[in-house]
Amino acid sequence: MRAAALLTSFLVLTFGSRASAQDLFEIQVYPYLTVPAGMTMVETHSNYFADGTRDELFGEFPMNHQAHFTVEVTHGFTNYFECAGYFVSASHVPGEGARIVGARIRPRMRFKETQAQLFFNISLSLELGFQKSEFEANTRTLEFRPILEHEQGRFYLSINPVLAKALKGPDVHLNPEFEPSVKVAWNVTPIVAAGVEYYGAVGPITDFEPGPEQRHMIFPTIDLDVSPDWELNFGVGRGVTSASERWIVKAIVGYRFKH
Repeated sequence: MRAAALLTSFLVLTFGSRASAQDLFEIQVYPYLTVPAGMTMVETHSNYFADGTRDELFGEFPMNHQAHFTVEVTHGFTNYFECAGYFVSASHVPGEGARIVGARIRPRMRFKETQAQLFFNISLSLELGFQKSEFEANTRTLEFRPILEHEQGRFYLSINPVLAKALKGPDVHLNPEFEPSVKVAWNVTPIVAAGVEYYGAVGPITDFEPGPEQRHMIFPTIDLDVSPDWELNFGVGRGVTSASERWIVKAIVGYRFKH
């Protein structure tokens, strides 16, 4: 026990804090538009970590070869306000099998179009997460996500400068962490858009982690616009720092309907 305590103290002193958190269940750059009033979107997020980190610090399962599956149901209450609920699971954890991870709730509002005046259309998302410590040491989290989107012709850009705060867990004493994400896409055809998505986690806004301990992932992606009612997004990602997951395959499939 004494040896374990000394080892833990050494890790904390050496690395300063736990490696920057990163949402590895819903890997998505949010768009500006909300679900229209009276409509409901059912969306699935599937992610497989073909080559992930193998560390077991802080009681979290290693990410290597995990498969994640999340169901998200979003309802539009007005044309400018929606609310979503998530059921989050790990459909496969090596040596453990399928496990329930937790749940989330996310209200989101958008402002009237301002692209002509401000270059961006703007919306805001607030997400409260409840997860088991085996998957995220911080079992209660709050995410504040501004969404800045610009569309012009075939070009699409969305920037999400996310701030995430631990409400319960080892990082509760830290300032909010900066977890930016960006999507750039080009409509190759009326149906197919090729793009690149970036996801980062760099540490508390007042004290960024050292470069190798930050997490940065790049995803070449394909979006298919087969119908206004469908959302189809597929990508293969690569982590670019030693703390990042190495190779990740992701798919988002969503369908929107009116009651």
